[in-house]
Amino acid sequence: MNSRILPDDELGAFCKDNNVAIKHTGAGILDGLTFAVKDVFHIAGYRTGFGNPDWIRTHNEEIATATVIDTLLDAGADMLGRTLTDELAYSLSGENFHYGTPINSAAPDRIPGGSSNGSAAAVAGKVVYFALGTDCGGSVRLPASYCGIMGLRPTHNRITTKGVIPFAPSFDVVGWFASDAKICEQVGTVLFDEPTTTFDFKKFILATDAFALVNNSINETLKPNVQALMSQFEQTKELKVSPDGLEMWFEVFRTVQGSEIWTNRKQWIEEVHPKFGPGIHERLEWASALDSATISWARKEYIEIKNYLTNLLGPDEVICLPTSPRVAPLKGTETDKLEVEYRTQAMNLLCIAGLGGLPQISLPLCNQAGLPLGLSFIGPPGSDMMLLALAVNLCDRSNSVK
Repeated sequence: MNSRILPDDELGAFCKDNNVAIKHTGAGILDGLTFAVKDVFHIAGYRTGFGNPDWIRTHNEEIATATVIDTLLDAGADMLGRTLTDELAYSLSGENFHYGTPINSAAPDRIPGGSSNGSAAAVAGKVVYFALGTDCGGSVRLPASYCGIMGLRPTHNRITTKGVIPFAPSFDVVGWFASDAKICEQVGTVLFDEPTTTFDFKKFILATDAFALVNNSINETLKPNVQALMSQFEQTKELKVSPDGLEMWFEVFRTVQGSEIWTNRKQWIEEVHPKFGPGIHERLEWASALDSATISWARKEYIEIKNYLTNLLGPDEVICLPTSPRVAPLKGTETDKLEVEYRTQAMNLLCIAGLGGLPQISLPLCNQAGLPLGLSFIGPPGSDMMLLALAVNLCDRSNSVK
């Protein structure tokens, strides 16, 4: 293990208290590539920070490294460092009250999105070729959209989460960012242990209820890009994805998520009384107050929604939707405004793949007034490598890393 890390961190993307670099342990398709990991992945001999000083203070050094890190090292990649996360990963803003906000290189006056904020910033700033994050409610997909890079949320349970701090296990996945589609695909061949495949989606489904949540100016920006994409498919159709309404689906999602978060964090919070930043405290307080009847209702609805979504798509069908209803908000936006106008609205879109356990990839195909705006594709369960092949087909592969 090599403890030498970046000589400087101009983006503020990397951890200060528990950072570590690790040289590759094998050779393979990732030879010569560098990556970073979100501070929720365990590394043997180091404490995991989880975005909160009280967490790192009250936890011991880990005895084993997360399986996915070992897998990437064995495939030839070098780990350059450990990146910041929002507190307890319970935010989508990318602003950490204790450790600061990594710079979004695509829009330096705007937030990078979270909770995989440091990983997204490191990729967008071309410090590493790819970076690991986790995605429960959108923590890979939203930063990818805000930072103008690609981000994959895999099919639920396709990649092991052994050695990763649990958040809400019904939705937790290990995902990753890249600025080059081919590299994004190569990472997939390693973590899915599958060869590359061809772009086999034949049916393009436009999620009308998802696009309806986006304001007119964003829709006008997306429209020509979507129309151009449609021409690459044999069949196209429009579909209202949620028969119940996406607002109701989000309520189900956040209730199940909140109940699981509180189950996992309750003992530590009540014993340690940690200090939380704005938004995190209020979210945890809300989760702690969920009653059994509400949780039971949400879990019943979740099972029904998951079954519906699992059977919604055929093997050659893909859903197209905006990753986010807006471009990244400015730094310093008030917490209440972030919660209502950004987080809640975004999660109406982001909850779809989470509830269905479906793979979703956000691609940097659009921009509004020079600001990145991701376009997403959701495939049927297990179609992860097909989504990565779609990314290669659609995206420019010429990006380089400094």
